[in-house]
Amino acid sequence: MLPDLVAEESAPPRRPALSPSRAGDFKQCPLLYRFRAIDKLPETPTAAQLRGTVVHAVLEQLFGLPREERVLSRAQELVAPTWERLVAEQPALATLLSGGALDSAGALLGGYFELEDPRRLEPEACELLVETELPSGVLLRGYIDRLDVAPTGEIRVVDYKTGTAPREIGEAKALFQMKFYALALWRLRGVVPRQLRLMYLADRQSLAYTPDEAELTRFERTLDAIWQAILRAGRTGDFRPNRSRLCDWCSHQAHCPEFGGTPPEYPGWPEPDASDESLVDRAD
Repeated sequence: MLPDLVAEESAPPRRPALSPSRAGDFKQCPLLYRFRAIDKLPETPTAAQLRGTVVHAVLEQLFGLPREERVLSRAQELVAPTWERLVAEQPALATLLSGGALDSAGALLGGYFELEDPRRLEPEACELLVETELPSGVLLRGYIDRLDVAPTGEIRVVDYKTGTAPREIGEAKALFQMKFYALALWRLRGVVPRQLRLMYLADRQSLAYTPDEAELTRFERTLDAIWQAILRAGRTGDFRPNRSRLCDWCSHQAHCPEFGGTPPEYPGWPEPDASDESLVDRAD
């Protein structure tokens, strides 16, 4: 299933699980977290986000093919029908991605094939939903691009990035996401992933990282602290803006006091609804 990248204004409030993206939102700007997780203000995706969605979907389909068909030409053939399916599900997206952007999706797939040969791999799962509740009550939920499990039981978490390899700050953000997945898998399966692999398709680079139990235990405390801060803000509605250079890319300046806007009336903390998946981002 492709993600719904345009939020619906009429969507009812539901229980917000903590995903890597929503945790990052709160760390960046508590008000941004509120706008996305509680108010669910609509956002129009960028061409880069849509291109990333198409590439992720194609790679998921690729691993559903017989090994001998997992070649670049076949992957590139899947780009156009994947985009057509996305538009059929969300017609409002039809004008947001040009033919040139679709061509660049094919180029990103070329970058993927320079990094590995999918004919040599048989993942356990692609676009895997992981969900677990920590002892503190934090509900973790996210989608893993690919999960590889060796015959010996060792786990590798793979995440595709359709942008270029980041500088130090961006790298820390990416590793935060991967540690989140590693913690969720550790709590679900009792096994610490052997490797976390980030694949940057635009510049054909990979970043590999090996976590350990002590590190994930510390990271769990970090998520607990973030969640407690969210709950405190949720009880009062006091989600304060945090102005930074990242505001230049924010879709919600019209509602932000830092830019002369007024937030919508606070609807209150959402009622629990364990079926909610709307707060989880599934593509970069």
